[in-house]
Amino acid sequence: MRNVWTIANREYKLYFSTPAAYMIAAMVFLVIGIIFYANINYALIQQFAPSAEIVIGPLVTILIFASPAITMRLMAEEQRLGTMELLLTAPVRDWELIVGKWLGGFLFMLTIIAVTLIYPLVLNRMVDPGIDQGLLISGYLGLLLITSALIAIGVMVSSFFSNQIAVFFATLGIFLVLWLISTPAQAVGAAGGELLKFFDFSEHFYNTLYIGIIDLADVIYYLSITALALFLGTMSVETRRWR
Repeated sequence: MRNVWTIANREYKLYFSTPAAYMIAAMVFLVIGIIFYANINYALIQQFAPSAEIVIGPLVTILIFASPAITMRLMAEEQRLGTMELLLTAPVRDWELIVGKWLGGFLFMLTIIAVTLIYPLVLNRMVDPGIDQGLLISGYLGLLLITSALIAIGVMVSSFFSNQIAVFFATLGIFLVLWLISTPAQAVGAAGGELLKFFDFSEHFYNTLYIGIIDLADVIYYLSITALALFLGTMSVETRRWR
């Protein structure tokens, strides 16, 4: 585990030395801030009490588009710069490399998500007697689980390519498929529709965690996706080692 933490710490600090990471974080804060302001104004005009959903809902969509930009360089840059060979000859196991890269990206996204807590805190001061704390906890738990899976998928895809642009679009494509896969569910019949819903990211979020329900099945689903993506990423590195 020491190697994992060393790699994760290096990647986490590297984000704060690159302008791209600051731009991504700034865009996330800017977009969620504009949406938050617009929702607050709308709630005041319509005279209803807004909930934490006005932050959590848009934020999960923003993360789907921000995560590929965060993960696209993690493994692809090592291959582009030719440092992958050095890593493969270092006393680091393949799974430690992948998990360390994932953990570094996840911690950076966790930092961004933690900063967005300022919006629910402001909202809690504006609403009497306060927002639903249970919904806030389950919603942010869902954000963490989804982010964990997204970053893992991003690291996996990044291990397949050396071109960061290719990684970005391939990762974004996978995210959108997983987010919208249940859309054609009605056209494929009952059995097929249920299968598509099972693999749909949004089905495991909006129907439970988003509305304040913590279902163990949803937690296991996101953790399983994370573990599977990290396993496939490890296999990708291992096959590269034996080429």
